[in-house]
This record gives sequence, structure tokens and C-alpha cells, in this order.
Amino acid sequence: MITVTAAKTLISSHISPLDPTLVSLDKASGLILAQDIYAGCDIPAFKQSSMDGYAFRFTDLGKELILAGEMAAGTDQSFTLKEGEASRIFTGAPLPVAADTVVMQEKVTLSNGKIRFQGEHMQPGTNVRDQGAEIRSGELAMKKGTLLSPAAVGFLAGIGILHLQVFPLPRISIIVTGKELQQPGLALGFGQVYESNSYSLSSALKIEGITPINIFQADDELTVLTQVLEEALQISDVVLLTGGVSVGDYDFVLEASRNCAIKQVFHKVKQKPGKPLFFGKKGPKLIFGLPGNPSSVLSCYYNYVLPGIKQLSQQADSVSYIQAKLTKAYQKPAGLSHFLKGSYENGQVSPLNAQESFRLSSFALANCLICLEEAKEEFLTGETVTIMMLPQ
Repeated sequence: MITVTAAKTLISSHISPLDPTLVSLDKASGLILAQDIYAGCDIPAFKQSSMDGYAFRFTDLGKELILAGEMAAGTDQSFTLKEGEASRIFTGAPLPVAADTVVMQEKVTLSNGKIRFQGEHMQPGTNVRDQGAEIRSGELAMKKGTLLSPAAVGFLAGIGILHLQVFPLPRISIIVTGKELQQPGLALGFGQVYESNSYSLSSALKIEGITPINIFQADDELTVLTQVLEEALQISDVVLLTGGVSVGDYDFVLEASRNCAIKQVFHKVKQKPGKPLFFGKKGPKLIFGLPGNPSSVLSCYYNYVLPGIKQLSQQADSVSYIQAKLTKAYQKPAGLSHFLKGSYENGQVSPLNAQESFRLSSFALANCLICLEEAKEEFLTGETVTIMMLPQ
């Protein structure tokens, strides 16, 4: 067995980013930009009014001006403003030629086709957006590696970008193993349990924007599992198997992985829950063999699978680590790191009941995992510990 730290380091060292792909802007949200983007033109492409009002020559400030023409947003016709003239103008509209300043409509009086200023505390260019004020043609608009947030997507649309190179999200398959599993909604037979791992994993992946997700069911038979695993590898960047990863008579994940030419990186981690965790590779493809117990599955997902998925797409991890004070003491044997389902609030964290690996009821209430280091046995009330905040 290896330590938790060693397992995380090995996974990270075996991951290379997915090749960039070209997508349309409407499909880029949440992804990481894989190219530098430069502006193709000045934005705005003309001098633009920032409000409704009247455009004029600043040299005419204080004079009574003749109202001559109108400029609305989207107009494709311009004209030259003569000395002593003003033009009605609306937000976003281009200024007439020779105009350089805009006065708010509330700051003038209009009578008989002429306007007079009510206040003259203005500067040349007041209420005008200069050509290229947002960005100049040829300037770097966005660097490679930028997270494409809603604002970033809107900015790129605003400079005319429609297609761009991004680091894509991985294609993921889930293989659920076990003859004892029954689908929710059907009656349980003798010896059966409801299958929940594909539901919890799919839900966790969808929170990260990963969809569609391929789900396979495989009985505890080597030939069947080998065939299903090979099929999943053909269509996936990451394959997650649940169950069958230990060393029992009906645990065939390790042997099936060898049949599929998967290179084992490690098997078994000094942790609870999730000790039988398997990680392997086939070319650039990642294979995680997760234990079958539902709590073990999610603990391993947040600790190992999710960081790996994020690294593939060049994204920051969705989980965060903070320090908190234990509300009650906890004891464990040395030699295993423990991940406890916990509830964090106001700097304090409480271990929840039902910590057994087969139970999800406490995980359903948890907002964090309490990370207790391998060597230590006793943790006291009020002691500061590291916790992993879970994506919600």
C-alpha cells in the first residue's frame, strides 16, 4: 500500500492535458482557453455616446445651438455637425463627424428647435466612449489559460469572437460491477441491494459540467467485465469502475485491466474508507477502480478522481482545503489516513454519525470531509484539523 500523498502525486504525474479542441463560443463557458486571442478591430469601432443626450462641438459650449439631425444606435448613416449645431443622440450611437462631446438630455432646455445648456461644467469628450476604448485592433484580448467565465464569454462575443480553442472536458464512462445490484424503482430480491454508485458519480460529474456520461453494468464474470471495460476504453478519456477491485473470488477488476493492457500505477492506499483504490493507464486514458461501498466511492472520487479530471482540462480543483476546530474528540488506529464525513460551520467542524463505508445517509448531510493524517491516533476537542470542502 502507498500513502494518500503518494497516491495523489502519482496520479498527477501521470496526467497530461487533453488536446485542445475548437468550439463555438456558446459551448465554451466554464472551460479553459487554449490559445491567445487578439482583437480583430477596434472596440468600439467608432466614437460612441455613453448616454441619451445631445452631441456637439466642445468649442460651442455655452452657446445656443441649433438642433440638426439625430443619431440612433445602429444607424448606418452619418453626417457632419457644423459649428453652432447639436445633434440628438442616443446611448450607443456613433457621434456625428466633428462632434466630440455629449451633454445629458437632463442638462439642456429645448425650445423652437434650439438647445441651451443648464450647466457648463464639462470637459472635451464628456459622455463619449473613444474608438478602441475597450480594446484596440491587434491587442491581446485574452491569454491562454483563462477560465471562460460568463463575463469572459461576453467579452469575447463583444469583440466578435465566435470560435476558439479550449481544453475540453473529458469523456467519462462508469462501469458498475456486481450481480447483487438492483435498479432503483424495482423490488429487491433476496440478496440484492439497490445500485446507487452510478447515480452519485453521475450527479457529481454533472456538477462539473460533464455530460453525457456513459454507464455500463457488468456482472461478476471476468469475460464480461473484460469486454465491457474494452468497450468503455474505446469511447472514454476516463473510466471509473465501482466494485470488484479487492481480492475476493468475484473481484475481477485487476485481472480485467491486465486483459485490456492497462498499466497499473498503484493498487491500495493507506486510507479509510477506500483502501482498495486502483489507478492505471492505457496510453493517455485514465482508469480508476473504486471500491463498491457507496461512501468509499465518493471519498475516492473527491480525493483522486475529481482532481485528475480537472487536471485533464487544465482547470482548478473544485474542492478546497481549510482549517477548522473539531467539536468533539476522535480516535483512530495509526497507519491509515481517515476521511470523515463532516459538517462545517463558523470555523468549527463536527464529525457526523454513520461513518461506515456502506452508509450514505451521513454523506448526504456532509459539506466537507475531515482529513485525519495517517500517523496520528488521537484528535482532541478543539484541535485544528484540515478539512476538504465539497462542491455543492
